[in-house]
Amino acid sequence: MAQETIMEVGKRIPLNIKKLGINGEGIGYYKRNIVFIPGALVGEEVYAEITKVSRNFSEAKVLKVQKKSKHRVTPPCPVYEACGGCQLQHMTYDSQLVAKRHVVLQALQKYVPNQAKKINVKSTIGMDDPWHYRNKSQFQVRKPGKHVMAGLFAENSHKLLDLNDCPVQHEMTTFVTNKTKKIIEELDIPVYDSRSTKGIIRTIVVRVGVRTGEVQLVIVTTRKNFPQKEELIEKLQHIDERVVSIVQNINSEDTSLIFGDVTRVLAGKETIHEELGEFAFDLSARAFFQLNPTQTVHLYNQIKKAAALTGSEKVVDAYCGVGTIGLWLAKDASEIRGMDVIPESIDNAKQNAENHGIQHAIYKTGTAEDWLARWQKEGFVPDVLTVDPPRTGLAPSFIDAVLKIKPKRFVYTSCNPSTLAKDLAQLTKIYHIEYIQPVDMFPQTAHVECISQLVLKND
Repeated sequence: MAQETIMEVGKRIPLNIKKLGINGEGIGYYKRNIVFIPGALVGEEVYAEITKVSRNFSEAKVLKVQKKSKHRVTPPCPVYEACGGCQLQHMTYDSQLVAKRHVVLQALQKYVPNQAKKINVKSTIGMDDPWHYRNKSQFQVRKPGKHVMAGLFAENSHKLLDLNDCPVQHEMTTFVTNKTKKIIEELDIPVYDSRSTKGIIRTIVVRVGVRTGEVQLVIVTTRKNFPQKEELIEKLQHIDERVVSIVQNINSEDTSLIFGDVTRVLAGKETIHEELGEFAFDLSARAFFQLNPTQTVHLYNQIKKAAALTGSEKVVDAYCGVGTIGLWLAKDASEIRGMDVIPESIDNAKQNAENHGIQHAIYKTGTAEDWLARWQKEGFVPDVLTVDPPRTGLAPSFIDAVLKIKPKRFVYTSCNPSTLAKDLAQLTKIYHIEYIQPVDMFPQTAHVECISQLVLKND
């Protein structure tokens, strides 16, 4: 019998939750039909209503939890279910770490079934305090009534949730955002309306240097000049002495993108200072930087451990961004080379290397596969290749390049267990997976980062 016949929207069914999916949802089976059900935990028995039927699966919502998991807790965030920014606040933190490891195991079972049971997937490295870790907030600003609101849009809607206290945001980002929206309200500066595209203030962006305490406040507006601008700058400067950079970004387009192309310093410095381990960075308003710097140190130390450098190795940092992973490894390598397709990232990588006195690093603009092939012709083959690609994983052409040049060790950092496992299916033609180390970069969410140490096979 076809799934559509058994499964129909509005139908109410009992479900036993067998596992968690990659997005943190519970997974159960009804008459052999797979059902995804957000908010349900492994081992729970729930009564649910089907909300969507697709060809290979259905989605449902919990009506009642008839048998609760011992790992279920009350989420501290009052808008947790509506927001959708976090997916696992209803689980104890220890069980989140276990669940994330299981998600990795499931992906391996799906894409490399013959090897899955033999792969050493270590316990997830978590945080001592899994709250208030995000160093940057980007909150949309709206004014549906008398009061200015700043927050995120509810999942799958145009309704803005006014977030006065987000439990995963650094407290300083929350404090500065709340003060800023009050000032905008007091000065009665027109707030952007996405329907009419009228108004001035669109977004409040706040970033804090977790190690240094410096704060940058960015006001995204629809135009450069507007009434009360000088009064706004004056009041923003009195929010807190730690706010050392106040910046305006102008975005006049009808777009969901946060930033426009023009950025101007209104008061203070252009950048804030931040430190990671022994390295220091100056961050401008639009510069990329890890959202959880505390856990990034653990992540990079695990990359260093997997690289197993002795001081003599030639290292290539592919998809290098602003060069942070290469910097982290430079002291123990004879040479570092990196590449990225974004020219500004390469400029930053060169500057970061210079700032830290690293003279044995070379950075090039272009694709990893092109530069690896070019360097191989010149006689340069890396001993260690490290890569941290986007969620889509490695390009097939890059995997082909790796299989040709055969670095002795390949350290693959991934933010998506599914694409990692798919890529490992190809890479294991010549590599042995020594281990996979999951790291929890985003507690309370379904995301999990993994570092895989691959070693070239002898045969």
